[in-house]
Amino acid sequence: MEQETTFKYGLDHLTAGKALAIARGTLKAGLTRESREKVSASQAIVKKIASQDEAVYGINTGFGPLCTTKISRDETLQLQTNILMSHSVGVGSPIDPETAKLMMILKVHALAQGFSGISLETLNRIIWHIENDVIPIVPHKGSVGASGDLAPLSHLFLPLIGLGEVQHQGKRMKTGPVLKAFGLDPVALKPKEGLALINGTQFIAAHAVKVIEGLDSLLNQADIIGALMLEALQGSARPFLPQLHELRPYKGNQLVAARIKSFVEGSEILVSHKYCDRVQDPYSLRCMPQVHGASRNTWLHLKELLEVELNAVTDNPIVFNEDLTISGGNFHGQPLAMALDYATLAASELGNISDRRIYLALEGRYANVPKLLLNETGTNSGYMILQYTSAALASENKGLCHPASADSIPTSLGQEDHVSMGSISGRKAMEVIENVEKILAIEMLTAAQAFDFKGNLKSSPFLEKVHAEIRKHVDFAERDRVFAEDINTATSIIEDQMLLDIYKDSLATAKIEKINLHPELQTF
Repeated sequence: MEQETTFKYGLDHLTAGKALAIARGTLKAGLTRESREKVSASQAIVKKIASQDEAVYGINTGFGPLCTTKISRDETLQLQTNILMSHSVGVGSPIDPETAKLMMILKVHALAQGFSGISLETLNRIIWHIENDVIPIVPHKGSVGASGDLAPLSHLFLPLIGLGEVQHQGKRMKTGPVLKAFGLDPVALKPKEGLALINGTQFIAAHAVKVIEGLDSLLNQADIIGALMLEALQGSARPFLPQLHELRPYKGNQLVAARIKSFVEGSEILVSHKYCDRVQDPYSLRCMPQVHGASRNTWLHLKELLEVELNAVTDNPIVFNEDLTISGGNFHGQPLAMALDYATLAASELGNISDRRIYLALEGRYANVPKLLLNETGTNSGYMILQYTSAALASENKGLCHPASADSIPTSLGQEDHVSMGSISGRKAMEVIENVEKILAIEMLTAAQAFDFKGNLKSSPFLEKVHAEIRKHVDFAERDRVFAEDINTATSIIEDQMLLDIYKDSLATAKIEKINLHPELQTF
């Protein structure tokens, strides 16, 4: 991630890494004089339009199918409050506070570009919520992804007018008493502000930010865990040689191959079976560059599209000047919806091939690794049932891979006759990522257990460190035990990125080769 101290809303280039840094308090963000001037100028244009008789959508007309209904000057302010209330129809459990905070950060950056007619008072109040961790409660279901994320964004900004609920200091409470405790009054929304607040793709984009981070973590850890399994089952390193991948030079494939080759560098195990009669390994071992690499190519595609979205203006109408206000479709979530569905498939495939490697480890046909990973089976089932869990999760993921963006149900009395369903794409992607974390945790357990049967041969220094780290938290299994506890511990290792810490330390101390191929694949 970028190491910066200040981010200028509406002016600087926002990335997933910067958005997360702002949300986590490691990057300070704020408005500058330039962005304030742009915001004020845009609001002045909206005020002028609102005072005139010509109908302009969302400023002095109703919304959606009511776009031809003219609103009087006296009613324009009430209109903005009403739209927040009427569109707050989300259902289900709340999204996590960090995702809600990301939504606010992304919305501030879009509004601060000065094309939305928002007031500085309203913008500053949103920033106050971000900086004081007074995070609105946002239900996770109810958006169809056009006109943007109407329902979740309405819930997100109900607290501005003193309604809805917030989470503060770990407690969920009504907004009114919280504002009162801080000595604040609700904001009185001005013309167009309600529409500017709830039109946009910030729910979808905030989930995409989390997907970028989560999938990147899985990709990096899948390479490490896959390499550990490769060594444990005495697989060949030849499928990872650069000459092979120069003939089919996909960026992700080349990076994964180079990394796995570097992970096994210096291994006695590799040397010991250099001239064995095993002609080739199963696909789940030798095709890691092609499968992991394809998923990493997908990650890059989403990252590139997301950076466009993070720096875009996605509300409606867009105010350019007094003579040009365009009611268009920048709020339509299709660009991210399709990419998120693609990323869901990419994450699922990491779990799918991982489950196959788990199965290989149990077969008892490689090196000295016993069947079911225990020397004594019969009374002991060994690691057999752990693969049931990985199979169940992999199968569940396949169902979740059905693309949400393939569906569209007309809304708004036919005015919104094609919608993206991108909010569902984002939620499903995160669900699959959580499942794959657990599949990789199970592969890590089985790879570490298989690794212990290698005898006196040493693996590479890097993989020996990886194995030692796993063994700090999970003991070698001599017999059956409650393996759910092991899975929970291993999942924590994945979530806390302990193996990635070893990788970073090995790079920093030059104990492992730094791969300089395709840097755009290695950071966000």
